[in-house]
Amino acid sequence: MGRINVLSFAVANLIAAGEVVDRPSSVIKELLENAIDSGADRITVEIQNGGITYMRVCDNGCGMTPEELPVAIRRHATSKIKDAEDLDGILTLGFRGEALAAIAAVSDLRILSKTRDAEMGALLCAEAGNIISVTERACADGTTVIVENLFRTVPARRKFLKKDVTETTAVCAMVEKIALSKPHIAFKLIVDGEVKRQTMGDGNLKNTIYSLFGRDFAARIIETSLEVDGVKISGYVGRPDNVRANRNYQNFFINGRYVKTQTALAAIEQAYTSYIASDKFPCCVLFIDINPATVDVNVHPSKLEVKFSNEKPVFEAIFYAVRNALEKDTSRPSVTLSAPTPQKKEESPKRVSDMHVPITDGRRESLSQRQIQTELYTEKPKTEPQKNGGFFSMTAEEYARSYVLGNKGETQKKPSVSFPIPKQNEKEVVRNVPKESPKEAPKEAPKEIPQSAVVETPKIEQIPQTRSLEYRIIGEAFNSYVLVENGDKLLLIDKHAAHERIIFEQLKAGMSERESRNSQLLMLPLEVMMRSDEIQTIAQYREEIEAVGFEFDLGKYTVNVTAIPEGITTDAVGDMLTVIAERIMSNTGSAKLTRDIIFEKALYQASCKAAIKAGREYPKEYVEWVVDKLMQLPDITVCPHGRPVAMELTKKNLDYQFERS
Repeated sequence: MGRINVLSFAVANLIAAGEVVDRPSSVIKELLENAIDSGADRITVEIQNGGITYMRVCDNGCGMTPEELPVAIRRHATSKIKDAEDLDGILTLGFRGEALAAIAAVSDLRILSKTRDAEMGALLCAEAGNIISVTERACADGTTVIVENLFRTVPARRKFLKKDVTETTAVCAMVEKIALSKPHIAFKLIVDGEVKRQTMGDGNLKNTIYSLFGRDFAARIIETSLEVDGVKISGYVGRPDNVRANRNYQNFFINGRYVKTQTALAAIEQAYTSYIASDKFPCCVLFIDINPATVDVNVHPSKLEVKFSNEKPVFEAIFYAVRNALEKDTSRPSVTLSAPTPQKKEESPKRVSDMHVPITDGRRESLSQRQIQTELYTEKPKTEPQKNGGFFSMTAEEYARSYVLGNKGETQKKPSVSFPIPKQNEKEVVRNVPKESPKEAPKEAPKEIPQSAVVETPKIEQIPQTRSLEYRIIGEAFNSYVLVENGDKLLLIDKHAAHERIIFEQLKAGMSERESRNSQLLMLPLEVMMRSDEIQTIAQYREEIEAVGFEFDLGKYTVNVTAIPEGITTDAVGDMLTVIAERIMSNTGSAKLTRDIIFEKALYQASCKAAIKAGREYPKEYVEWVVDKLMQLPDITVCPHGRPVAMELTKKNLDYQFERS
């Protein structure tokens, strides 16, 4: 090993520059943050050859004086903070004072700037960190920074850059995220002389999303807002039919700063449990407003990573904000048809996706408060033949509960039950769901099933009917899809997915109505081996874990469980305790949330087994009951696996396809 040497300022500057600037997109990010902090409301970004040969960021902010320009490119020179105490409440995007110095050290740099009260501006020219000149120039108010020949002094770094198109894509993505964070600022991105991105800067976040991601994306988002424990969540999340194969469309902003945080990622993805497929990722543009003193943005020079003093309230605020938005959403996807070729009209036809007509909003109580109707559980006439091998010889709820409770091998005889059979002989069924009326007499209760013959279930009551809907069941295609006429829309209902979601919601509501702590004692203690850090976490959060139904004694390397929450099997206890400990340690969920999510997964697996099957023929009364339930609950839009329950096709779209409009 050689002698210890003190590096020269030039070498140290190059090393520091590598932490801040690693590709053109990071240069654009730093320059945009400076422009935003200057108070600009119009910002233009221009790049050529992926930004490798030319980058320009122009703003109409406060500008700099000729005396400030040479100081601006020195390391640790900033106008954002003065003292160490300022780091406890950072509200600006930049504050480290390293960006311009790092950019100047690895490129040819020009800065043209003018303050509003100055008659003339000034131009600074620098090469490889050395100031060449500072001259007087005429220019508009604000600052323009031009960066050329990136990494000219670091050829080893330059050869690791990607192709121009790849670097351009990275710059576009960075501009998109910063434009989303500031909808009140008008952004323009020019790539090789062509405008690629442009926002209005009118302060409307949805308009900004529309400008950046397009009409179809903006039409499939849901607004959400929630404030709890000092954490405010606002913004938009994607509907269950607006998902991606990666996390590129997940955008989180803490106090207006774009960040990457595992806490937020885990919260939103757990909130979408039972709404999307497990291999898909939701889209979002979420703003997290929190006390600056409780979040540390000075973790990494890129300022993309943050640390929270307490991640639990942030996680839960995001989880409940997203879950509430999903539960209230009543929109269903539209059937997309190809546009016909225009013959006589000169104008090209509009896309069908541009004609999306949302269903009128319907709202109902949260799932934890909803009461469930029992039309399904009526005794079946003995003369009714079984077409499907006795598939409905027990209620869907009993089947699902026996699956969750691990009682598949139960030998008790179950009473024969089925859907209610209305007195209706017409081929077409016309329904009218009456509006809720406080004076209306309650419906006659269904025939009671002997308690000795069924698995004990929570009390089931009637669903409040929220609005009147008239519809007509036209028929069924392929023994899988039910066609329903509803006003000026045609609904195509997947009968299996619809029935599956209805059963799932019934079981989930029944679970939430039970006491939060309902344990079943074990005859013999169950020994679960865990790591020392997991045991310490279990001990630290013992009260919270016992509140969900566990009772246990702690050993040196094991947890001896003496009681478990009712509704789970003993072979799931070890995994459940491990997951609870892991999520508490990583601040990605509490014991109660973990238990509820694990229950949900078991419930929707059971619901799938209990639901009627696609491709099979069932008596029409079964299908009518499913449609009745679906029309009463407009917020049932996807099955627990994330597939659409129903799709709609408007009369306007059909007329357009047949060229009747």
